[in-house]
Amino acid sequence: MSLPNVRKTDDDGLQLELSLSAVASAIADPSRVSMLCALMDGRAWTATELSSVANIAASTASAHLTKLLNSELITCLSQGRHRYYRLAGSDVAHLLETLMGISMKSMKSPQPKTPVHLRVARTCYDHLAGKIAVGIYEFMSNEGWLEPDGNALTPAGKQHFEDLGAILNPNPRRKSSCACLDWSERRFHLGGDSGAALLAAFERKGWLNRTPGYREVTFTEEGKRAFLRIFQLDVK
Repeated sequence: MSLPNVRKTDDDGLQLELSLSAVASAIADPSRVSMLCALMDGRAWTATELSSVANIAASTASAHLTKLLNSELITCLSQGRHRYYRLAGSDVAHLLETLMGISMKSMKSPQPKTPVHLRVARTCYDHLAGKIAVGIYEFMSNEGWLEPDGNALTPAGKQHFEDLGAILNPNPRRKSSCACLDWSERRFHLGGDSGAALLAAFERKGWLNRTPGYREVTFTEEGKRAFLRIFQLDVK
């Protein structure tokens, strides 16, 4: 009598394996990886821009984008005659950052190859990554802003976020907070809804600027003073 249930379980397992294989196949190409990494800045890019980043012809880029769309790693937005592509969500960005960290382990040299300015600070889709972000996470952990597992802000942490003007979503569709392993620093930075709210607050206050089309961020003089005062971080 239990055979139908066993069959259903087997079917579910097979479907999962096929889906996982499809995602892995979509990522397993240097040109598509270049496109996905470009989209890690959280913005929408045109096919022409992505073909330039990957250094491939527009027709070839179209085929690669179709594969990424079919695997639901990216989405397409249409505005008039223009089409823009972006990552399907923060979970895809987190997957890519994790894969970067795993890939770094197989490199012969233990020294990161990431450009210095990106190791200092960059965006990871909708939150801050890099050395400064790791420093912020360490400060928040030591000061009791985060629960021990890093998956939620403490009441004190929520108050500090409110004081900073970081607007939290009361009903987030993802984790309110999460510890993202920073692939260049090999330590954690803050992700989830809290990480996104913090980056947005920094931008509104004019403490940092995002470079359009890139993951790079630069800090203003006011921001440098604020980071030293609040997080005890000396931003160079």
